[in-house]
Amino acid sequence: MTEAGSAADRPARRPSRIWEIDFLRGLAIILMVCYHLLFDLGEFSGIKRFLGFSTDLTSVAWTVAQYFFAVLFVVLSGTSSTLSRNNVRRGLRLLAVSILVSAATYVFDPASAIYFGILQCLAISMLIYGAAFKNSRAVACAAWGAIVIGLGAALPILRKAVEVRSDWLLPFGLHSPSFSSFDYFPLIPWFGIFLAGAVLGKSVYAAKRSLLPWCLPETFVNAAGRHSLLIYIAHQPVIMGVLYVLGMTR
Repeated sequence: MTEAGSAADRPARRPSRIWEIDFLRGLAIILMVCYHLLFDLGEFSGIKRFLGFSTDLTSVAWTVAQYFFAVLFVVLSGTSSTLSRNNVRRGLRLLAVSILVSAATYVFDPASAIYFGILQCLAISMLIYGAAFKNSRAVACAAWGAIVIGLGAALPILRKAVEVRSDWLLPFGLHSPSFSSFDYFPLIPWFGIFLAGAVLGKSVYAAKRSLLPWCLPETFVNAAGRHSLLIYIAHQPVIMGVLYVLGMTR
């Protein structure tokens, strides 16, 4: 068998990961973990400051920071979906994980349970994208993304005009006045932000390769980006476990 024939018989190599996407996703998940650490220290340990940062996260600056982390994470998830071969499978797997996370939070503290948090939002977004937008052009994704984000901007007006008494529509941003969730990311407007990431994937990353002209060395941040789901699932139990062992919970 010739060398060319041997090469043809070998399975095709998987495309190399895109360095900057892993890095930005890792940065987003690390910042999110730090944010949750400060929250836990303030909420469960009564600590006012940690490493120079206030644990009072109600300020405008922290609110802006929280949305920045979340937007970055959702946009990158949308971009990554354009690089995936099977978003439906990814979405179903993530949905199963997200249901387990919600169940665990309910058992731990029903008052702080997660109902349609970021994992559920990303799971459903992947399923919708895989079923309806996988073969769409960037322009179509941009148009639908703008519509969904626009609906999100109109939600506060709709909530005032229409009294919603049940929580059956909470995945779309409509819920009863008594609804509360520790982590809440409705599809309106967040699916629109997910589609904004898909637009980047279908345009800027249409060639499915890094935009960097050089190969940068591996970093801890990149490693965190590759394992962001595991970190997201594990970080809260780890933080609370450490606080409990150290006797810092009240």
